[in-house]
Amino acid sequence: MNPATAPSYYEASAQRPPLSPPLAGETRADVCVVGGGYTGLSCALELAKRGRDVALLEGECIGWGASGRNGGQFLRDFSGDIKKPAAAAGVCEKTLFDFSLAAIDLLRARVREHKMDCDLRQGFLLAGLKERHRRELAELHKRLRAFGCETELLDAADTRAIIASRRYCASLYDKNSGHLHPLKYLLGLAQAAHGAGVRIYEQSRADGCDYSAGKLRVKTKSGAVLCAQAVLAGNAYQGEFIPQLRARIMPVGSYIGATRPLGEEKARRLIANGASVCDMRNVLDYYRITADHRLLFGGRVSYTNLGAETAGLRASLRRRVAHVFPQMANEELEYFWGGSVAITINRFPDIGRYENDWYYAQGFSGHGVALSGFAGAIIAEAMAGDGEKFDVFSRVRHRPFAGGRLLRTPLLAAAMLYYRLRDLL
Repeated sequence: MNPATAPSYYEASAQRPPLSPPLAGETRADVCVVGGGYTGLSCALELAKRGRDVALLEGECIGWGASGRNGGQFLRDFSGDIKKPAAAAGVCEKTLFDFSLAAIDLLRARVREHKMDCDLRQGFLLAGLKERHRRELAELHKRLRAFGCETELLDAADTRAIIASRRYCASLYDKNSGHLHPLKYLLGLAQAAHGAGVRIYEQSRADGCDYSAGKLRVKTKSGAVLCAQAVLAGNAYQGEFIPQLRARIMPVGSYIGATRPLGEEKARRLIANGASVCDMRNVLDYYRITADHRLLFGGRVSYTNLGAETAGLRASLRRRVAHVFPQMANEELEYFWGGSVAITINRFPDIGRYENDWYYAQGFSGHGVALSGFAGAIIAEAMAGDGEKFDVFSRVRHRPFAGGRLLRTPLLAAAMLYYRLRDLL
């Protein structure tokens, strides 16, 4: 395991290739992509297919950020309400919703085309814990049906026949969403991009940019890329590279644990149909069974210890496992890791163009496994002259979080306390 990566189940169960050498000296490219996650690799792959010369800079190693650490669920729709974003973009809600379905279709198509062994499995359950959730699920079921989705509304008995927990009073099953091994999928994208001609430089953090002879010059500590255009795809891990964009997202720490292999029979007793599961609380639990029959469980969030492993967070997550599945009370977490996801104020992705030369995508708010790859693809389309989809997203305006660099995290933590209390009602 690379010591720079998260101590995750994903790192232990994926085969990483040797690191690509860092950028040394100055090189030229049509496009420089900053960030080696889903967005950056997706964009680079699509640009290379169109004949563009692409150099990709990754500050650590491919998959070091959220793309290599996340819960592995690919989901239809967006994290927040899309009424206002749709109105701002001048389109109907179904247009945005269909983009989320197209994102899943793109993910599956890439897995097939590039023969990625990434443990892809269909099926997702959104689980409700109280009467209010039951009503909301019924409304969501109606909405999704109107959009042409095949979903199934399940009562308490049917839900408990699938999930071996008595916490849930209803659920909504979506066979189109699902889960995969996120790092294996990402490494498959990297292999596809490399095969298409993308030059990948790992351990090459972009730390500034200027102009030279009319070209944009993206700098690292040991070199620079001279290019006509660039893409910022660092999301929660972009730092202050472009502060005006960074102000519009908030990194939120999320934590995941994985048990030892439980065996196929015991794992199937926990989730009978193998679907991934999220509950409906604001501070939610999400979980699924891995290909080797472990329970992978996440959801503990932090606004102050971003990405840090602490004994308290690990113990808290283990208590959550036992709360949902009392029969798992004696099971330890063999792996525990954390990382940051980026949210926006409206929980809708922030995709656009900055000062003409830079394209960017950020703030997927927990729905990034499919949507970030789609964002990379539509940026590539826009660079090639087809900006129809890109323009829809770019018309949605995003505000910076209140409080500036020093106060925005405490202010968000205080706001989330309200939602934690609401979860108890």
